[in-house]
Amino acid sequence: MGNFKAWVQAARLRTLPLSLSGIIMGTALATKQGVFNGTIFILALLTTVGFQVTSNFANDYGDGVKGTDNEDRIGPARALQSGWLTRSALKKGIIVSIGISFLLAIGLIYIAFGLDNLPYILLFLILGILSIWAALKYTMGSNPYGYMGLGDVFVFLFFGLLGVLGSMFLYTKSIAWTSLLPAIGIGALCVGVLNLNNLRDVVSDGKHGKNTLVVKMGFQNGKKYHFLLLVSALISFMAYIFIERLGITQSFFMIAFVPIVAHLIKVMSTQVPGALDNELKKLALSTFLLSVLFYAAVNYFL
Repeated sequence: MGNFKAWVQAARLRTLPLSLSGIIMGTALATKQGVFNGTIFILALLTTVGFQVTSNFANDYGDGVKGTDNEDRIGPARALQSGWLTRSALKKGIIVSIGISFLLAIGLIYIAFGLDNLPYILLFLILGILSIWAALKYTMGSNPYGYMGLGDVFVFLFFGLLGVLGSMFLYTKSIAWTSLLPAIGIGALCVGVLNLNNLRDVVSDGKHGKNTLVVKMGFQNGKKYHFLLLVSALISFMAYIFIERLGITQSFFMIAFVPIVAHLIKVMSTQVPGALDNELKKLALSTFLLSVLFYAAVNYFL
């Protein structure tokens, strides 16, 4: 495989729409309050992509070094596992990706807060550093949290709460309490994507000591957990519609739950972990669709 293709493979571009969902949702919530800044929007998207690519490089490295990526694993081949990139090259790629992501984050913080809001600047610099730490420690190091069943918590916090509420705050410098509901909904769906990945890889992960929640609770209970995650997301958005008193035309974004429900039916009826691989893309793209439709709803129908 060519070097460029190897880096594209390691970047796992198919994961990017999911990571952008929180930014789009947070931007939509800010727009609903009459606040929008195109530069903040673009920089927030680019910064999130940077963090996600860093995480994907780190996961490729961490799982490859630990032997979790092997011939038993289902899904797209990994760059280190397949020999397309060496350990040294992937390490350098991680360092470069961290540098680019941090520079983007600094630019985003400056555009959002200027130099006069020191508390906000320090807060978001800390959040940026924590985001990089979370990206690296999911599978890298001697005690990666992804191997202890804590990945779900971090995905909910960083993709859901921080992604949605943090991006909203960049525009508005405030957070409406009702915005917590869409943040919970997006967070639950993002955790659902991770859980689906863990359901698919439950056999391989169990063999190699990656003790995800699914490995700990078992495949069948993992499917029940998946049901709870997706239903929680549905309830969160329904509650938001009720509290905000959105009309039918303002609530059309809920049609994104049609493919999500179809996906859930498929998952609950599946008994072979490997058969869930195609469902990852469906749930990730449905989550992205939900955020885009929500953005359209608050921009054109409120």
